Amino acid sequence: MVKVGVHVSIAGSLDLAVDRAQDAGCDVFQIFSRNPRGWGYQPLADEVCDEFRAKVRTTGIVPVDHMPYLPNLASPKEDIWEKSVAALTAELGRCGRLGIPYLVTHLGHHLGDGMAGGRARVIRAVNTALGVSDDDVMLLLENTAGEKNSVGSSFEHIRGIMDGIQKTGRLGICFDTCHAFGAGYELRTEEGLRETLARFDEQVGLKNLRVVHLNDSKGDRGSGLDRHEHIGMGFIGEDGFRRILHTAAFSSLPLVCETPVDERRDDRGNIAKVRELAR
Repeated sequence: MVKVGVHVSIAGSLDLAVDRAQDAGCDVFQIFSRNPRGWGYQPLADEVCDEFRAKVRTTGIVPVDHMPYLPNLASPKEDIWEKSVAALTAELGRCGRLGIPYLVTHLGHHLGDGMAGGRARVIRAVNTALGVSDDDVMLLLENTAGEKNSVGSSFEHIRGIMDGIQKTGRLGICFDTCHAFGAGYELRTEEGLRETLARFDEQVGLKNLRVVHLNDSKGDRGSGLDRHEHIGMGFIGEDGFRRILHTAAFSSLPLVCETPVDERRDDRGNIAKVRELAR
């Protein structure tokens, strides 16, 4: 049986996210621990952390946290970079207090300053944040779709960042299927999937893979588009996801769908589709 879930809202209170995940039939769920569209946030109260932890313990659902949208660890703008490092450091601390084992982060955009400079700033940011974090939360680097100036769209770029991280025991990878496909990696065919995984293993290491963002793509392979689609309704398609879900490297990990909710399908529908294709 695969462990699959979705990203859920924390509206009202953080612990309500666990209720929503349970209602949707999740084995795993992902949240933003605070407003993802702003820099400011309220500190966590002890009672909020206790209630969240209690519900996670009772339900057995695996929680994953995601960094908010504004931080850019690769930014050449010093003020933005410093705010981004502070946000990453704070989010690691929030995960520790909430008992969330994984924090997923995008690697950011170098804004035309060059890949080498962007990669160096990501390395410095991660080392700074992990250096002052005294919990055991694992930071997961997420691959990107190949958008302009993005850092981390190739496995080689991710390897280059990993090689510069000091606390390697607290570093892992979140593999996004839509992003990988948009960046040009083939996931639809048996041969293509095998080659992609072999390349990933050679450069990054399958042992470092901890969470999968399971998303179909509205853009074709190599389009550079980060636009998620319902499972099986995009360019990866049902056959592609059937192969993905029958591959041990993916099927044994927590699978988080960051898929749309619209008149065609909701979260429950995408979870059901994943379980159907995994059978």
